[in-house]
Amino acid sequence: MDIFTATIAVSVLIFVFIGSYSGRSVKQLDDYFVAGRRAPTLLIVGTLVASVFSTSIFMGEAAFTYDGQLGPYMLFPGIAVVGYVYGALLFGTYLRRSRAKTVASYLGERFDSHRVQQIAGITIIIGLGGYLLVVTQGAAILLNDLTGLSYVQSLVIAWLSYTGFTIYSGSRGVVITDTLMFLLFTAATICFVYLIVSDIGGVASAVETLAQGDIKGDIASWHGIVGPGTAWPTPMDYLIWMLVMDMSWGMVYAVGPWQASRHLMARNEHVVIRAAIYACFAVILMQLLIYGAGGVINIFNSDITPSETVIIWAAKSMVPEFLGALLLAGIIAAALSSASTFLSLVGFSVSNDIIVRDKARSLGSTRFVMVLVAVVVLITCFYFPPNIFWVMMFIGTVFASSWGPVGLMSVWSKTITRDAAFWGIVTGFLFNVVPSALRYLELISLPSYLDPAIIGAAVSTVTILVLSKIGQVTAKEARFREHLHQTPHTDRDWKKTRTTLIGAGLLVVYGLAMPVVMLVNYVYPYQRGAGKLLGDGSLDWSRGEVLLTLSIALLFIPLGAITGLVIWKRYRPSNPQAETRGIGAI
Repeated sequence: MDIFTATIAVSVLIFVFIGSYSGRSVKQLDDYFVAGRRAPTLLIVGTLVASVFSTSIFMGEAAFTYDGQLGPYMLFPGIAVVGYVYGALLFGTYLRRSRAKTVASYLGERFDSHRVQQIAGITIIIGLGGYLLVVTQGAAILLNDLTGLSYVQSLVIAWLSYTGFTIYSGSRGVVITDTLMFLLFTAATICFVYLIVSDIGGVASAVETLAQGDIKGDIASWHGIVGPGTAWPTPMDYLIWMLVMDMSWGMVYAVGPWQASRHLMARNEHVVIRAAIYACFAVILMQLLIYGAGGVINIFNSDITPSETVIIWAAKSMVPEFLGALLLAGIIAAALSSASTFLSLVGFSVSNDIIVRDKARSLGSTRFVMVLVAVVVLITCFYFPPNIFWVMMFIGTVFASSWGPVGLMSVWSKTITRDAAFWGIVTGFLFNVVPSALRYLELISLPSYLDPAIIGAAVSTVTILVLSKIGQVTAKEARFREHLHQTPHTDRDWKKTRTTLIGAGLLVVYGLAMPVVMLVNYVYPYQRGAGKLLGDGSLDWSRGEVLLTLSIALLFIPLGAITGLVIWKRYRPSNPQAETRGIGAI
């Protein structure tokens, strides 16, 4: 057994043991579904980030930057992840106030309709079930490549690695193992990228080398490689596509079930907001590291096939063996963390959201349903071919169009009705899935500005507005919504509020500092390497890479200011001196 196999085996066994051990304290359904609603900021950050990072990031998206899209992927990460912040402020905190067990059950309670809960649960089962297949298969592919096991053997081992503790421990085991896995793959990635970049003289030197165009043409430009042989005829087509994808994923981070459901576990609303802000920073950091590494590896080897193995190749070839083994263990951990999250959500929806019951569920019956779901997932994995990157992109936008309008309007609209919510989810889902399938089968061709995510969201919104005009909100729906807008007294605490405001301040600091960092380490080296500097050697401030870099300030400074204002107005005590010190844990 080599060091790579041994490290992966040991790390997986540790995660399985810890996840299973945590199940000993699961005594009731609240412990199983929402971890007792006692998770602190670190655990919520860990599970938010770990559940969104998987083989799709380390393999699919790293391959995308390796093949030609390094530049835009270095410039765009912040657009999507601000969804964490506005999602927490506009949806996540209100979701927690509902004290629902799942996001689908929240929608059912909000609209006093089990039919709404059922259709929301069905979209979770279809969408996250598909995502679960992808990450399970991704883990199996990686194990197959690293260990010499057959694909079937690797698939069974990957499946066993997350199903046992997820079925037994539920959300409590998932949130703890997610956080440990997050810490592992984050630390390993930072060390890995530092060593790679150090070998070529730093980030600026790497960007300048790639910008010269001798390796892969426009890979370092703000639009990457476009034109013949790609899906984007012009840079503008790529820009539109990228903005659509990032805004769609921003909505996923805001209200998507596998992200928003993490807020149900938070200790209080301050934890929801702080975790969202820190998760925003953590995802940006990890994306910059992974995407950057994917592109920079071209300097060492530009002919890696398949390109999805670029990070694996570098872990085996470019860094000390032990660090490479830790990174590969981290990638496996990322896959297992996402898989455990998706399995728990799919299983919870089958158990909690689909069937109308005359009596309460038991913990044992819920675990039994989880076993059945896990078995179905394993069988399905053998029949569907993996397509890591594009399946991940497609599934994310499905939730943006089917859940986005309904989720936000469930909090902020006084007129949305149960029928509008039901058909808003249905039409948003169908008008995304059907065009996406037709385009994938090459039966239709759509311009970038008519991406299925836009079509689905637009149809969903129109459906909601039309049906709400001809329907009527019941008194029970109105009362539930009014309850959502009542800030808990225990969260109106000066010490908690002051600590949460630090996060808002950090958003402003990021908006001020990051453009400078990008100008120094990306924009100037790119223009120098590509011969785009002005005649006197100064920056050409009119170019796309400069404008996109400056847009970071335009996005994050107002976001931080608005976040701080909302926190202050929502949670400040009416008389700070009169507040009891230390109400609740910070």
